Amino acid sequence: MKVSSVEEMKRLDSIAVEKYGIDHLLLMENAGNAVYSVIQKELGVFGKKFVIIAGTGNNGGDALVVARKLNSGGGSVRTFIVGDPAKFSGPALKNYDIALKIGLVTGIIKEENESFEEYRSSLLWCDAVVDGLFGTGLSGNITGIYRAVIEQTNLAKKPVFSVDIPSGIGGNDGKVHGSAIQACCTVTFGLPKLGNLLYPGYKYGGKLYVSHISFPQELYDSDEIKVEINEPPELPPRLPWGHKGTFGKLIVVAGAKNYYGAPYFSSLSFLKAGGGYVRLAAPKTIIPFIAAKASEVVYLPMEENENGALSSSNKKKILELIENLEIDFAILGPGISLDNEAQSLIRDLVAEIDVPVIVDGDGLTALSANVSLLKSRKKPTILTPHSGEMARLMNISISEVESNRIDTVKMAAENLKSYVVLKGAHSLVAYPDGKVFINMSGNSGMATAGSGDVLTGTIAAMMGLGLEPGDALRTGVFLHGLSGDLVAARKGEDGMTAEDILQNLPEAVKLFRNDRKNVLKNYMPEVI
Repeated sequence: MKVSSVEEMKRLDSIAVEKYGIDHLLLMENAGNAVYSVIQKELGVFGKKFVIIAGTGNNGGDALVVARKLNSGGGSVRTFIVGDPAKFSGPALKNYDIALKIGLVTGIIKEENESFEEYRSSLLWCDAVVDGLFGTGLSGNITGIYRAVIEQTNLAKKPVFSVDIPSGIGGNDGKVHGSAIQACCTVTFGLPKLGNLLYPGYKYGGKLYVSHISFPQELYDSDEIKVEINEPPELPPRLPWGHKGTFGKLIVVAGAKNYYGAPYFSSLSFLKAGGGYVRLAAPKTIIPFIAAKASEVVYLPMEENENGALSSSNKKKILELIENLEIDFAILGPGISLDNEAQSLIRDLVAEIDVPVIVDGDGLTALSANVSLLKSRKKPTILTPHSGEMARLMNISISEVESNRIDTVKMAAENLKSYVVLKGAHSLVAYPDGKVFINMSGNSGMATAGSGDVLTGTIAAMMGLGLEPGDALRTGVFLHGLSGDLVAARKGEDGMTAEDILQNLPEAVKLFRNDRKNVLKNYMPEVI
């Protein structure tokens, strides 16, 4: 499913009106009907009591349609206009006039006046609230009476149904702009907006519904919209007569003195997620400790320097091994430390290895010293940075990364000619051609040491199973999150470890392989 920015949705609205003659009044009516349908499904209408808060823009107009529909369906309705009704125009004004004639408007709230006090008491009276205060076009922080209304609404702890997006959430960034409604359900129109899916907006929205409000299908399938929800493809079937080489041969160049976890997790997760044969090239003195936990991995002892890091003298040996062993792809960098010699080795390998590579962890720090190496690579490259590593790669601040994650990951993939996943809550996957996918699986328990190394091996396993690098990245990210969700369902998010995620990978792959449609359905907005 595509995901639009606020500006893209405005463009689709204009095309619907100008090209197809779908009047704004009809679109508003369809939006209100969609919200009404969700309320009917989630709560029921007949005999229920509802408070409507409506701003003076089109979002408020949608809410006024909902008020009329609830009244018609046998619900009791009190509607409060927040702001100056003189600002209503177009279809919103039309619906305001209708609401007045029916007698649905209970009060006008411009300040903390009698109508505001009546609103507070109505919150005690009602069964649910419909939030149509602000839409996706919010600009600036919410203050004054608008903030007071939002805060009183949240204090009441009644079910809130938000129109398009919870009021106070930015349509493009998902951020709380001063204060925001905490909804139980949100009904968004045309397509999900970025703010519906990015955190913290996703958390504020509750259950997400999408109504296409009669847009022609070609609008919401537009190639000009580059962001989508991550719906990874089906896994290729496992050949019954396949051997370990059939499912991919991986080399992992990782580890340093005191860094045992990263090489362990990145290599063993490849096998746990379905990969065939993995070799770990690591400093020779740490291999016995890792081998005690992961006997399934084949070890390639490497020379190390006085700091216990990989020596640059290993380059020739690693390149020869890749060629002689017919390695299919490589993971470079987990836990190699910030030792200058090891960092230089990774840069040299990225430049010279002629198979697809996944660069993670300290390897990304090595690359940040010379990102031009990536532009000359002939085989695909996958980068797996968190915000700090992304900031180093792009030579910007972490705050700049976090303030605009979508554009940052898109620019990184395009500029570095690589597939990139920006890790975090709802990780973002970007392709060099500008496409961006929002991943919906995973949870906060996965924010734990070693989790990213498990992700790296999982991505490699997807290539071993036969997926192209871009599809392998999307699928690996999703399955990694699904494994974490399986752990959370059994143990909770607190105390989850990378080992937990690793051990649940086989079940995650099995679920996805056997029941992909229903697995994905659990993470997708419901279309009405």
